[in-house]
Amino acid sequence: MTAPRARPGAGRRTLVLYAAGSVGMGVWVTVPGLLLLYFLTDVLGVPAAVAGLALLLPKIVDIVVHPLLGSRSDRQARAHGHRRRMMRTGLLLGLAMAAMFTVPGQLTGTPAALWVGGWLVIGNLLFAAFQVPYLTTPSDLLVGYHERTRVFMFRMALLTIGLLGAGVAAPALAAGGGRADYTRMALLLAVATTASAAVALRGVRRLTDACGFRAPDPRAGHATLADLRIAGRDRDFRALVLSYLFTGTTTHLFLAALPYVTQYLFHNAELTALFMGLFLAPAMFAGPGWSAWSRRIGKQRGLLLSQAVFAAGSLALLPGARLGGGAGTALTAAVVMAMGFAFSGLQLFAFSMLSDAVNGAGSVKAGAYTGVWTATEATGTAVGPYLYSAVLALGGFVSSTGGHTAAQSGTALDALLLGFTVLPAALMAVALWFQRRCTLDRTP
Repeated sequence: MTAPRARPGAGRRTLVLYAAGSVGMGVWVTVPGLLLLYFLTDVLGVPAAVAGLALLLPKIVDIVVHPLLGSRSDRQARAHGHRRRMMRTGLLLGLAMAAMFTVPGQLTGTPAALWVGGWLVIGNLLFAAFQVPYLTTPSDLLVGYHERTRVFMFRMALLTIGLLGAGVAAPALAAGGGRADYTRMALLLAVATTASAAVALRGVRRLTDACGFRAPDPRAGHATLADLRIAGRDRDFRALVLSYLFTGTTTHLFLAALPYVTQYLFHNAELTALFMGLFLAPAMFAGPGWSAWSRRIGKQRGLLLSQAVFAAGSLALLPGARLGGGAGTALTAAVVMAMGFAFSGLQLFAFSMLSDAVNGAGSVKAGAYTGVWTATEATGTAVGPYLYSAVLALGGFVSSTGGHTAAQSGTALDALLLGFTVLPAALMAVALWFQRRCTLDRTP
């Protein structure tokens, strides 16, 4: 059977409408990843070890659910000619965001952790139901190798807006440190999340109309375990997924650790918003540069370079954090910006290569592949903060309630710093090791 002929790419307006869904995704990924661990330990008085578990255990649900949603998405795509039905649940994600940060006043410690963890499970399920079909869409399009990179470049640009907006606005809105501050922050960002999902539904329709839609294989979606076995036997996809697991763990550890570093090492919580802005702003401009790199020497080399720069940058954060003061802040700011350029490449190349892996598989089980991918991503978002909370617990970190910052021992401060620098560098080195074993990339 002759493969469908690749069509020309979509127009910019269509790509922007599709990519708008990434704004809300960026908000959901950033706000819990950046503030939830700190909210638990320093506002709700949850011990660090318990707080880490409250963020990790809900992800077990994700690991199971994402592949199931991937197979279900394939079935719906084959039956209806699109994947939008499941995406509509994303309109409810804002409600979960608001509820997660609106903890009843009488709850502190472990009961508060249970409240947050319960709403995190609900939010993650809603997010997954939107994310899996949304990210599968580029793999369904009848377009070529470079056009898929172009689609993800637009997605990365809008994702960056979501990450940057949430990364700067969320800590600024919650700067007061009280429960009411966190509730107000969550309510405002919940509106942006809902609006983003609504626009994305229209964008997905226009994108598939413009580029064509390739229906999943008739065998896809019938048995989730069979779909998982197919994905697991794909050597290149397996290497890419394992690399992305450690990449996601590293970047989300960085996000979770940042509020602690600014509060306890720089003694200025307002630096959280500044450093997040410096980290994410380069991605606004790096996308076209990384895309040009991809056309010249390939996505694999771009991804390996991004991982190497991020690992080196993690180690380079050590002297600035130890130095402190104005000089330490300036040095840290410069390193964080360099890591921001690398972060842009990590996202663009990894997701673009995911689409290539799906297209190279031949079985056209895009939903199953994407379900495995998003389950891996969800795992990384939980394991990163959990590892950092474990380091804090081992160092003897003392939790506190809003407005009453506890004094920390020298051991706790050392653990806080090493967990922010040496540990991410080691994790990213593992990601690079796995990525080198991926032979998926090619230069047409």
